Amino acid sequence: MGLRTLCFCSVLCLIVCAAGCGGGQTSPLVGNVSATANPQVALYSISTSAPGDVSVQFGPDTNYGLATSRQTSTQAGMTNLLVAGMKASTLYHMRAVVQFTDGTQFFDNDHSFTTGALDPKQTPTITATTTPGMTPQSGVELLDLVSGNSRPTITDLNGNVLWTYNAVPNGTVPNPVKLLPNGHFLINFSGGTVDGLSSVIQEVDLSGTMIWQMTAADLNTALAAATCAGCDITVVGTHHDFVLLPNEHLIVIAATQKVISGTTVTGDVIIDLDENHKPVWLWNEFDHLDVNRHPMDFPDWTHTNAILYSPDDGNLIVSIRHQNWLVKVDYANGTGAGDILWKLGYQGDFELVGGTDPTDWFYAQHGPSFATANTTGQFSLMVFDNGDDRVFPSGVTCGTGEAPPCLYSTVSLLQLDETTKTATLAFNPTTPSYSFFGGNAALLKNGNVEFCEAAGGPGTTGVIYEVTQDSSAQTVWQMQVTGQYVYRGQRISSLYPGVQW
Repeated sequence: MGLRTLCFCSVLCLIVCAAGCGGGQTSPLVGNVSATANPQVALYSISTSAPGDVSVQFGPDTNYGLATSRQTSTQAGMTNLLVAGMKASTLYHMRAVVQFTDGTQFFDNDHSFTTGALDPKQTPTITATTTPGMTPQSGVELLDLVSGNSRPTITDLNGNVLWTYNAVPNGTVPNPVKLLPNGHFLINFSGGTVDGLSSVIQEVDLSGTMIWQMTAADLNTALAAATCAGCDITVVGTHHDFVLLPNEHLIVIAATQKVISGTTVTGDVIIDLDENHKPVWLWNEFDHLDVNRHPMDFPDWTHTNAILYSPDDGNLIVSIRHQNWLVKVDYANGTGAGDILWKLGYQGDFELVGGTDPTDWFYAQHGPSFATANTTGQFSLMVFDNGDDRVFPSGVTCGTGEAPPCLYSTVSLLQLDETTKTATLAFNPTTPSYSFFGGNAALLKNGNVEFCEAAGGPGTTGVIYEVTQDSSAQTVWQMQVTGQYVYRGQRISSLYPGVQW
């Protein structure tokens, strides 16, 4: 029997065939697995002899169970994939799967890889529990830790650490961290007494290799060279949130300051950075809001902390914590005039339905999200209501008699009608603990609600809950991070976009 007849299309050949296997493809070479700078991430390299898609299956045994996303190779040659999502100090098995363009498929030999250990001083104390008989939404948990070790961390739903990013710039904390469509992470770091101080935005891959970064100084240099209206300002730095648009523009929040009547007032601007990170549009809160309205913590006047992009109309919804408002801004995919189209919250433009006005509005809020596929007209928003400066009806003294307590947090699901300007409170459970800052709330794929109490336990503790979306709001799953505040905790499908674990 000749060498050519030894090739089988269901397995990866150990030798390069002189003729093609199954549809004329030549066998790829055997892959190689090596360590990276991240002790929990492996580099899988494999050379293919024809174009195709390459992915890696991995797990604690040869049943594997997990997989990376597919990486397309447009020509023969070496393909490198980062394999992440493994527990520390653990033996894993992995193999590449090559799907050629003619439909044939090859599997590499099994390889073993033992992950490295984590520094116990840098490892958060995490406990996770699932209520017996209940099933949480599958995936992994992305934690934005902002005290103690202050590093982005991903765990499985049992609380095992699967990934961390350790190169946090000194004196900063990450907020936020988001998984990008290309499989990298984008992280904003900042610190100090004013939002945005010492800020740096970094894009990093799974191994922790930096792809690019932008410091506050870099941003100010770019603003000085920009020609967009209002871009001739100086900012303190970026903070709290950003959103990547479908056209690869990046919308960021940056703090800026003005001296008003002898007082240095801190407000925010929203900046549109194009695909080359150049400013092309800017919205300044000093131009659109009344600086004399300051219900909370003036002269930290606005303390903007989140941005949502509305794909249905191309506008932005901006969370302004110290105004107790979500405002919709005329962005129109970069062509808008920046007018405020509406204000949602106490003393805003909407009538509250199904709740007590003013008590059941949100206050000092964090982490809004869309809860419907549509984002205009009649749609739903969910938000974590911290409740720091909650307002009560005239004649009601909080914390006395049958009156509600003065300090408590809720999770609000509001059904909005932009035409009638009504906001119907459809879900509003009080959270187990009052969380004075941070947090987020989101509707999961299984219909449950996940929310994060950034400061949800005794001392420095963050707690995340998955609950049913009904009047009982029964806890399905919860995670407690002891010794750390969790600015945001959110369920993502896996460490690979489009791949569900």
